[in-house]
Amino acid sequence: MHGFLRLSLRALLLCAGILGSCVSTAADYLSFATDDEQNSTEIFSKASPAVVFVTNTALRRSFFSLNVEEIPRGAGTGFVWDDSGLIVTNFHVIAGAHKLTVTLQDRSEYDAEVIGLAPEKDLAVLRIEDPPDDLVTLPLGDSSELTVGRKVLAIGNPFGLDTTLTTGIVSALGREIPAPGNRRIRGVIQTDAAINPGNSGGPLLNSLGQLVGVNTAIYSPSGASAGIGFAIPVNTVKEVVPQLISYGRILRPMIGVELASDAWLRRYRIEGVPVVHVYPGLPAARAGMTGAYRGPRGEIVLGDIITRVGDTTIRNNSDFLDAMETLQPGDSVSIHARRGKETKTFDLEVIESQ
Repeated sequence: MHGFLRLSLRALLLCAGILGSCVSTAADYLSFATDDEQNSTEIFSKASPAVVFVTNTALRRSFFSLNVEEIPRGAGTGFVWDDSGLIVTNFHVIAGAHKLTVTLQDRSEYDAEVIGLAPEKDLAVLRIEDPPDDLVTLPLGDSSELTVGRKVLAIGNPFGLDTTLTTGIVSALGREIPAPGNRRIRGVIQTDAAINPGNSGGPLLNSLGQLVGVNTAIYSPSGASAGIGFAIPVNTVKEVVPQLISYGRILRPMIGVELASDAWLRRYRIEGVPVVHVYPGLPAARAGMTGAYRGPRGEIVLGDIITRVGDTTIRNNSDFLDAMETLQPGDSVSIHARRGKETKTFDLEVIESQ
């Protein structure tokens, strides 16, 4: 009998110990976090005040009253670039807008104006009017340091649900995606961090909370996240945004030619890009390049067809513009072209676009 009591008492104490342990564990959850959880929550806490909601409204005439009304056109995400009130977002978020509104994390709303646009990089810079004094900015990272498998975090406003955090890894580097205007954005980051409509223009951060990309697109037949999202690398952003702030557009070196459209190239199956017009007094004209002209019977005769810029093969306008963007005003470059059955090389010095 005494042995039975001792056994029961021991079992009771054991159960009490387990229960106490469970209660203790539950109580400690508020102060407990894994290293990864702690890293994510710290980054979100510091970075989310810099993330904004961008609303795009357009004008449309009412079918019934014929009155012109403002209607929502779209919404997306952006982030504070500096404390003067500059906001970076995607071009496609604000394209076609009549009015732009930026909402900060504290729900305060500000009218915004467009400062610069770069459709070929899907980037835009806005400025909010009378910004508050306590704007939070994001530290800039280096996207060249990214490797596949590294942790990344995305903050945005998917489906209008503001300030949402998703995490994932870098799935691939060096991807290409289409940009507005039939250009292609090269060197893009692929991530499996959930990116949905509304995340566009939001920041992609590394595990130090540094900006490493701008979320821009998803690959999904359904239009929702399927584990394949894309971000413009921050090194591209650091090159483009200062130009948009200073000039309102990207300044790329030029040689002074007008090229045939890509649709025309596809229609006539031409290898290379024909020069339609050469502007007098500019490098291409001084080097002796020739544009298209009309023959004696009114037919169009092609002049020079550019096939290579330096060591870069030119198949379309995007190839040509990408090759030019690698140059600086004053650089010398060899333009290789086909004129009839002849192959010609023009050595010239590029100048800054006007």
